[in-house]
Amino acid sequence: MEDYVTENQHKEVKSLGLSYQEHGNKNAPLIVFLHGGGVSSWMWDKQIEYFRHYHCLTIDLPEQGASEDTDPFSMLVSAQEANELIEKIANGKSVTVVGFSLGAQVTIQLLSLNPDLADYAMINSALVRPNSILRKMIRPSIKLSFPLVKIKSFSKLQAKTLYIGEEYFDTYYKESFKMKPDTLIRILEENLSFTIPENFKKAKAKILVTVGEKEKAVMKKSAVDLVSTHSNCKGIIIPQVGHGVSLQNPIYFNQMLENWIEEGILPKNVTVL
Repeated sequence: MEDYVTENQHKEVKSLGLSYQEHGNKNAPLIVFLHGGGVSSWMWDKQIEYFRHYHCLTIDLPEQGASEDTDPFSMLVSAQEANELIEKIANGKSVTVVGFSLGAQVTIQLLSLNPDLADYAMINSALVRPNSILRKMIRPSIKLSFPLVKIKSFSKLQAKTLYIGEEYFDTYYKESFKMKPDTLIRILEENLSFTIPENFKKAKAKILVTVGEKEKAVMKKSAVDLVSTHSNCKGIIIPQVGHGVSLQNPIYFNQMLENWIEEGILPKNVTVL
């Protein structure tokens, strides 16, 4: 008999320092969703609705969303805590990890930390080429520009670049309003310092690396770097998409993920790296 997560179990749960939610059929294979920076697990709402026949797990990364009171954010701490949580909930069954942007970097760190953890992984828009010049500019620029975050009109412009529509804007704005400047600085510094860990090539998962056609050149080069590092990686460029295909076109994203996991099939309109 299928065991579906009840509405009460949708509430945020604290475990190992991180807040998480479980959805769908608890007897089915597990799909883990890791959000990008500046947002939290709500960015995966359309995926949770679509994948109700799977056991879905969304995790709020340190200092973000409902995990705001955890230890300071770092890629390594995020991966370590997510690894423990995933192992506990998966309990030996098939695991797919899906990460976007910051969450994609954490996914890479996670696979490097525990090569046996996942059977499949989708890495969406991961930056793996550090930029030391921009990194040095983060702290002074955030100190100057951070007050703008509290202005709704500015937040609406930021939300538009991330494909966050009216449905989620209030949630996005509230989380942005609550975020501390030092938290944002830590996240951006980690983001701009991230490189592919040595052990990434040992990960046993089948890995799909995606990047949008309209993303910056460094993001496309990062996708190429990932594919060239790991023999299990397949990379694709998604046409007419910027940074955030799961929010911009959730139907396309959901079908792409499902077809790749279940059939190994990719959309016909993509460019293979």
